[in-house]
Amino acid sequence: MRETAPRPTGEMRTFGAHELIVTKTDLKGRLTYANDVFLRVSVFAEDEAIGQPHNLIRHPDMPKAIFKLLWDTLATGQEIFAYVVNLASDGAAYWVLAHVTPSYDAGGRIVGYHSSRRLPAPAAVKAAAALYERLRAEERRLGGPAGLAASSRLLQDLLAERGQTYDEYVWELTNEGAGT
Repeated sequence: MRETAPRPTGEMRTFGAHELIVTKTDLKGRLTYANDVFLRVSVFAEDEAIGQPHNLIRHPDMPKAIFKLLWDTLATGQEIFAYVVNLASDGAAYWVLAHVTPSYDAGGRIVGYHSSRRLPAPAAVKAAAALYERLRAEERRLGGPAGLAASSRLLQDLLAERGQTYDEYVWELTNEGAGT
């Protein structure tokens, strides 16, 4: 494992529209599988990634409120789609449209999580980045748990103004971006 977390360089990385980034984690979010596309785009060797927390690719521009929503949704056994900006080990950023689902054992118990990510449309990234900047500003304004709570409230308020859930917002961006 690398000694220190990478610092964002401002470089944006992309990957093929036909490619899927796939990872699997255990219940604690530690990587148990990473495909070759994940390893190439995130610039991690397999032995550096497997066993590490999935948040090793967390970009500081991602609002904590989105991750809270993601984990709260998964805890109920539901899937979630989300726009996410990740941070590669070399400091480059890359956006994905993530589809995260619980993985179940034969007895129906959640044993981990599976994430498939594809390349998002530029228009969807632009809209998600604008929303995420507002959420991060709220998190910075109050800091800590209070900032997370305020950011989560702001997200819910903004979605309520639109008459949408986060899922509906993501699908709107996805469908609008499909033509770009």
